[in-house]
Amino acid sequence: MSLICPICQAPLEPNDNGLACANRHSFDRARQGYYNLLPVQHKNSRDPGDNAAMVEARRRFLDGGHYAPLASRLASLATEYRPARWLDIGCGEGYYTEQIARALPAADGYALDISREAVKRACKRAAQLNWLVASMARVPLSDASCELLASVFSPLDWSETKRLLAPGGGLLRMGPTRVHLMELRQQLYDEVRDYDDEKHLALIPAGMRLAHSETLEFSLHLSDAQARADLLAMTPHGWRASAERREAVIAEPFEVTIAIRYDWIVKDQD
Repeated sequence: MSLICPICQAPLEPNDNGLACANRHSFDRARQGYYNLLPVQHKNSRDPGDNAAMVEARRRFLDGGHYAPLASRLASLATEYRPARWLDIGCGEGYYTEQIARALPAADGYALDISREAVKRACKRAAQLNWLVASMARVPLSDASCELLASVFSPLDWSETKRLLAPGGGLLRMGPTRVHLMELRQQLYDEVRDYDDEKHLALIPAGMRLAHSETLEFSLHLSDAQARADLLAMTPHGWRASAERREAVIAEPFEVTIAIRYDWIVKDQD
C-alpha cells in the first residue's frame, strides 16, 4: 500500500477496520468500502464537491451508455501503457474508473474524489480498488508511486501530478475540445464562448512532456427527456444557463457533437 497520512505524510498501514500512521493518526474504512482521507482542516466547505443530485444525474446518463465510446477508448489507452499502479484523480461516481479497472485487472488501482457522495456510489462499481475521499491538491499517496494517472473532465494540480508519477510514467488526460456539446451550448446561450482546448499544454511543468494526443468525435442523438435533463445537470450548464433555456432544451430531442481529446503526458526518466 502506497497511502500516506494526509496530516503528517507518514506511511499508512492497515489497522483493525481502517488505516493508521506511526504518529497515531487513524482513519476508519466506511461501510461502503472507502477511506475518508480528507481532514476537516483541508475542506473549503462542510461537504465539498458534487452533491447527490449531480452525482445521480451523471450516474444515470453514463450508465445509459451515451458516453460508452469515450470510456472504451480511455480503457484501451490505459492498457497500452501497462501500469503496475494507477490512480484515477477526480473519479466522480466511478464510471470511467470501472472501465480502467477492467482493462487492468492485475494492476494496483486507486481512485479519489473530494465528493463523498460521489465516492460512496463509486466504490460499488469495483470493490477491489482503493477508493478514497481526498483532495486533489493533497493526494495521500507517496512520491513516484504511480505509473499512470487518469484525469477525466477534472481539474489538475500539476505539482501533485509530477510528484505522484514514477519516472517514465504518465498522465492520461481526457477533456473536451472546443466543439464538444456545441449544439447544446448554442441553444443555451445567445453568445457561445470559445475556449482554447490546448491551454493545459502550457501548464505542463518542466520534466514532463506531451507524448501523444488524439481526438474522438461522434454525434449523439438524445431522444429521451431524462437523458437531456441529466446531461444538463451533470455539467456547469445546469446552473449557468437560464431556467427558461434549460426547460426548452429538455423539451425537445436534439443531436449534439461529442468531441473529446486524449493526451498522454509523460514524466521524464531521471
